[in-house]
Amino acid sequence: MKTHLLTHRSRLPAPADEAYRWHSRPGAFERLNPPWDPATVVSRTGGIEEEGSRLHLRVGPLHLPWIAEHRDAVPGRRFRDVQVQGPFAHWVHDHLFEPDGPESCWLADRVEYALPAGRAGDLLGGRAVARMLKRLFTYRHRTTADDLAAHAACRGRETVHVLVTGSSGLLGSALVPFLTTGGHEVTRLVRRPPRAGDEHRWDPAEGTLDPSSLEGADAIVHLSGEGIADGRWTAERKARLRTSRIEPTRLLVSALSGLRRRPRVLVAASAIGCYGDRGDAVLTEESDLATDFLGQLSRDWEAAAAPAAALGVRVVHLRFGIVLSPGGGALARMLPPFRLGVAGRIGSGRQYVSWIALDDALGAIHHALVTDTLAGPVNAVAPRAVTNEELTRTLGRVLRRPTIAPLPAFAARLAFGEMADPLLLASTRVAPERLLASGYRFRHPELEGALRHLLGRPAD
Repeated sequence: MKTHLLTHRSRLPAPADEAYRWHSRPGAFERLNPPWDPATVVSRTGGIEEEGSRLHLRVGPLHLPWIAEHRDAVPGRRFRDVQVQGPFAHWVHDHLFEPDGPESCWLADRVEYALPAGRAGDLLGGRAVARMLKRLFTYRHRTTADDLAAHAACRGRETVHVLVTGSSGLLGSALVPFLTTGGHEVTRLVRRPPRAGDEHRWDPAEGTLDPSSLEGADAIVHLSGEGIADGRWTAERKARLRTSRIEPTRLLVSALSGLRRRPRVLVAASAIGCYGDRGDAVLTEESDLATDFLGQLSRDWEAAAAPAAALGVRVVHLRFGIVLSPGGGALARMLPPFRLGVAGRIGSGRQYVSWIALDDALGAIHHALVTDTLAGPVNAVAPRAVTNEELTRTLGRVLRRPTIAPLPAFAARLAFGEMADPLLLASTRVAPERLLASGYRFRHPELEGALRHLLGRPAD
């Protein structure tokens, strides 16, 4: 059996003890799980400091089982993962934290591995596996460094206990581990039967929410709402889109009035669809709102959260652009045709697309939680909107695929119905004026860099 050794080492903007604690907290694996090919957590027992505790995963397109056992932890310095069942013939992964002064350290991932089937396995898959591991650890180290920097920048003004709605969605499922690895306590409001300890049940459809489940929360992040692009806009579906946003928000705000100690801040999701089709005009938080379906929906959605301000709660309406992640949303829907080389611009391609990378969407939420001067509408978009044609060319370049199969406007309308115009053909060029003015620093200000990170496609 031929063994291989991979070592990936980089400097982190945090002391070794803090970098180790970040890895030891709930959610660390989820933050490091690559979004282009995520593993599914089946079960886990204990944490990295509990000798013999295990993480059971399903990995790859075939959902192969992988069970890793945590061993040999030295708090603040190292821990080891050993494969006891999985796709490799041998796998031992050491996570090493080397002090580098009072405010930084070196993280080294040292992996000793062997492929199955001996020499044949090396010949058939050796190079591909080496490339895959390089992509993986490049992503993991960048994410770790960026998260540590984000939490360090807010030291001294951190929120302690955050209540999150919509925690199973694209944003919420990423936000929870981002917060827990940063040392926050997180409670989820869920519609299903809750788990003991970190979940409470509510039922917006029935109008039921026990106000006591909100007691003790320092902040609420409200992300609940049915996906805008999850189906054609029939009259029934448009009614559900309204109900799934406005009624839960009203219920949440109503429950706040009966609390002994109210949260300091409510960060409520909204969307840049509120601005409508505005051509080349640069839109800020001061711009007028549209009067079409999305404009009125966003207006009413924000109005439902606004009464919390009269209760002494700082209210932030985050108007999200298109959140980019291969794990869901617009980018996930775009990837199959792009990978097949049968994609191209939509309509004229001149319409502006205001986007934000998933990690910056999380960063904007975190920034809103801890920035006491931020209130009211805040555009959560990258600093530079791109045209649909530029988005198409950039994604094609990152994937190394042609983009010569345009989708004419009439075909988009036939395929998607009424929602084609506001979601695909409208031009909405939005600027994050308040976010930048309040000091937020983007991890991924440019589209190509964001896509390369999210898809694990570093530049040559």
